[in-house]
Amino acid sequence: MTLLLEGRPVARAILAQARDDIAEFATQNGSTPSLAVVSAGDDPSAFAYARAIERTARSIDVRVVRVLLPDSVMPAEFDDAIEQLNRDDGIAGIIVLQPLPSQLDKTRPSEIVAPSKDIDGTTLVNIGRLSAGSALLVPSTPAGGMEILKYYGIPVEGKNVVVVGRSLVVGKPLAMMLISENATVTICHSRTPNLGEFTSRADIVALATGKPRILTAGMIRESTVVLDFGVTMDGDTMRGDADPGVFEVAGAITPVPGGTGVVTNAILMRNFVAAMRESIC
Repeated sequence: MTLLLEGRPVARAILAQARDDIAEFATQNGSTPSLAVVSAGDDPSAFAYARAIERTARSIDVRVVRVLLPDSVMPAEFDDAIEQLNRDDGIAGIIVLQPLPSQLDKTRPSEIVAPSKDIDGTTLVNIGRLSAGSALLVPSTPAGGMEILKYYGIPVEGKNVVVVGRSLVVGKPLAMMLISENATVTICHSRTPNLGEFTSRADIVALATGKPRILTAGMIRESTVVLDFGVTMDGDTMRGDADPGVFEVAGAITPVPGGTGVVTNAILMRNFVAAMRESIC
């Protein structure tokens, strides 16, 4: 029977520790800093994500400051808003939500958010530190996947892992995290010819392309563990990258929804705790 790697128990464990850490910090320092959530424009997905972050933050007594920039915000104004947050000692963490309006470079936050406040772990500095094995704040989505493997006792060391996806948000940092845990990693992507030749030999397959059904049942072995980071909306239904038939074959798999995405926000809070502590050092 396929094991469902549900994210909720993993997230609960992470948040319980974060809540204790926040309470301890408040006792020792009298108060706690805030988390800034920045968005530009009125994209519904960004607003939905902001609400989810706020709910998670409230659950561990973290105050969220919402920074709502207009759809017409120009690059200089955007940079200035982020710089103000960088300088604000009352803000320990910053996350900028995508998508951004077309006049803004979507990679700009990775260049201008202060690395010490980058709770999403996606600034160029923090990605570089990850590659060097010295990151304090790690990319939240792939880190959530690693926590799922750890929670369910799925070993990584010595395993053959295929990561399908090469973004700086999930695929590449996940590969670096896996390598640091002594896995043998192959990076593929949506344009890899004969993808099944790689996935059929893998002990673990991680999917992060946003292309539903890129992995089918015939492309894996019965013991394969599948981490599905994919999110695509099909009407009102959220789908991952794995074809439904994969659930009948895989040894273990993260559901979508209810898998890796649930843990991402918990990792954001764990990163916030790390950034908060670093702010008083």
